[in-house]
Amino acid sequence: MSADMAAGRAGLRGQLAVAFRFALREMRGGLKGFYIFLACIALGTAAIAGVNSLSQAITGAIEGQGRELLAGDLRFELDNREATPQERAFLERLGTVSVNSGLRSMARLPDGSNQALVELKAVDEAYPLYGTVQTDPAGEGIQALLQPRDDAFGAVAAPLLLDRLGLKVGDALMLGKARLVITASLTREPDAVSDGFGFAPRIMISRQALAASGLVQTGSLIEHAYKIRLAPGESAAEARRLAEETFPAAGWSIRTSSNAAPALTANVTRFSQFLTLVGLTALIVGGVGVANAVRAYIDSKRAVIATFKCLGAPASVVLMIYLIQILAIALIGIAIGLVLGAIIPYAAAQFLAGTLPVPEGFSLYPGALALAALFGITTALAFAILPLGRARRIPATALFREQGLDGRRLPPWRYLTAAVVLLAILCGLAIFTAYDRRISAIFLAAVAGSFVVLRLVAFGVAWLARRSPAIRSTPLRLAVGNIHRPGALTPSVVLSLGLGLTLLVTIALIDGNLRRQLTGSLAERAPNFFFVDIQGSEVEGFRTLLSEALPEGKIIEVPMLRGRIIAFNGVDVAKLTVPPAGQWVLRGDRGITYAKNLPENSALSEGSWWPADYSGEPLVSFSAQEARELGLKIGDTVTVNVLGRNITAKIANFRTVEWESLSINFVMVFSPNTFAGAPHAWLATIIDPTATAPQEAEALRRITNAYPTITSVRVKDALDIVNQLVAQLATAIRAAASVALAASVLVLAGALAAGNRARIHDAVILKTLGATRRTLIRAFSYEYAILGAATAVFALAAGGVAAWFVVSQIMGLPSAFLPDVALTTLLVALVMTVGIGLVGTWRVLGQKAGPVLREP
Repeated sequence: MSADMAAGRAGLRGQLAVAFRFALREMRGGLKGFYIFLACIALGTAAIAGVNSLSQAITGAIEGQGRELLAGDLRFELDNREATPQERAFLERLGTVSVNSGLRSMARLPDGSNQALVELKAVDEAYPLYGTVQTDPAGEGIQALLQPRDDAFGAVAAPLLLDRLGLKVGDALMLGKARLVITASLTREPDAVSDGFGFAPRIMISRQALAASGLVQTGSLIEHAYKIRLAPGESAAEARRLAEETFPAAGWSIRTSSNAAPALTANVTRFSQFLTLVGLTALIVGGVGVANAVRAYIDSKRAVIATFKCLGAPASVVLMIYLIQILAIALIGIAIGLVLGAIIPYAAAQFLAGTLPVPEGFSLYPGALALAALFGITTALAFAILPLGRARRIPATALFREQGLDGRRLPPWRYLTAAVVLLAILCGLAIFTAYDRRISAIFLAAVAGSFVVLRLVAFGVAWLARRSPAIRSTPLRLAVGNIHRPGALTPSVVLSLGLGLTLLVTIALIDGNLRRQLTGSLAERAPNFFFVDIQGSEVEGFRTLLSEALPEGKIIEVPMLRGRIIAFNGVDVAKLTVPPAGQWVLRGDRGITYAKNLPENSALSEGSWWPADYSGEPLVSFSAQEARELGLKIGDTVTVNVLGRNITAKIANFRTVEWESLSINFVMVFSPNTFAGAPHAWLATIIDPTATAPQEAEALRRITNAYPTITSVRVKDALDIVNQLVAQLATAIRAAASVALAASVLVLAGALAAGNRARIHDAVILKTLGATRRTLIRAFSYEYAILGAATAVFALAAGGVAAWFVVSQIMGLPSAFLPDVALTTLLVALVMTVGIGLVGTWRVLGQKAGPVLREP
């Protein structure tokens, strides 16, 4: 037995040596016929390698620059209250403490003629513990710039704020009751990323100026961040553990320098996952090009293969010869893609340096490159194995006599099984390495479904062409015949273009619907203003003044507190596994309120509302969608930390909330007795669809001058900022999706190249029978136009369904079909198929008849 096994191994080694030698000899002729193959593999590999390398570069920079980004080793955040003496003493034992306070407020000119929303940051003398604040002009440190100047406090402001209010260095500005003087323009603050995204420009002042402004009052929405530079020998992890054990009800959010910007890190990871899936789509679309290229190459080698078989070469050796060549060419394409992918982070860093943390210099990310290489080689093998299997099965006599490979004949089952296993590995890699595996699985299922549907579309187009009535036009009749004949380009063209166009249509429709909502119906239905930090003593006067400024407006006022969810059913939320869709509810503090009656823009979906005079145990109404994502049910308990106290309430009902209305809505609404006697501020909105821009400006001016501590947010301004962000994201996503479309173009070119042999023979026969070049050009143009139109119709249908699902089911917004997207898609499909088709077949029309007709 062992002798037989040794002999078998020796025989296999001998076959591999022979196959390797012949493979190298055949490759001496160059890579002709494999340029599309190389481009497809290189493009998809580069996209995956580049996206994941850039993601690792940003997240690595966040970790490596954690101290500077956090401006400390540890960050303790408290909302709406400062640390108690006991808590402050504990923090000071850990090391040097720097206190920053942040809130939104209204800055106004001293004469009250103009005002603007600002993101206010008040810092103490120790700030920053790490990193430096950069200003223009440079020179003085931040502490010197914030010192009082005569009757005013020093302040540094973002250039955007100076532009909005027409200010320059040395000008005065009012903030609440405090008078400020601009001492410099703020160009960079080290901990801006860890502080989170702001909708308004930054202004930085001292904590003394904040106290003088009168902005900090009962219920003010303010964040106090205590940043610690640890003493030698102290551990951040141990300090965090001690803080949680010593003050379990403090309600503070603790962050270490190793996790300086968790929200940014999570968003980068999510975005990179999406772009990776887009890159994988390009790679899979390119897989079709790989299959076409291998089929065309094997077809061109049928005489060589026949010779090998006639000389006694086993089918396995023939398979090895061409498998080795394909693997070698795939590795070349992967290498090209990895080089491009490795360069992408360095190139992107030049544009992102002022916005996101990026590493300095050139760095390689072996994990990202290895993952891309694994995707590339798996894709190449998965799509190449079937054409190789068909060639192995066909005998030498058939190869000598047939025009080409019979693509309709299935390869042996072991090759089908190998292809299925390789595709399963590809899907497993995509799902296993994804941030959100559910979305990744849905995406891959959609791609697989698209392949199946595209095959059905191609079959349907051919079926309709076969059953079309008699056509008098010769070019059109030839075009229809080309669509349904054996070996037609119909499946390849429809498959190559369909997926790329569908992806572009989906993105364009999602972007268009979002823009339409932000600039149209959403802006029309949204309130004109949100007013925050209204004190109880100011409510009556505020309401009167606002009614005078906008008499037609509807004013809605609700009490507002801030609270952090810390437990469900007594279990710490930090120990729970929460789906990504529900994590935002647990991230930081949430606005909460109490109400006797069911709020507007809400409807009970389960449970019952409490009586107006309810006085029993604390109850809470939870948003139905968020409760479903968190796995909550009626009767569960929710523990929130409000102003340093833990309050547990039982879920009494679920509400369906119309978040898209942008009206006052809360995830949690408590029964009034829950916060009896608790200090809080008020939140108000006004809705007046008839108000003009000058009327809104006048109302804002009067409120800001009369109540300088009230923060006013014009909703249309916020929507404009969101619209700009959506536009930037859409541009990035379109750029990524264009990679998939580029792969589609390559596959289309490859499909045309693969069918050129049959085209040459047909064209020569037709020219011999009297067909002119013009007739053939018209026939090919009609054929490509019909296929392009059919593919465009599928892309519009599939993309429309996908966009509807994302917009209406995931985002909860109305979805509409956009005719301009449909027209653009149709034009792109026609230009690509007709243009590339004619370019690819122009050489066919110039072939001389003699050499072609003399071929066996």
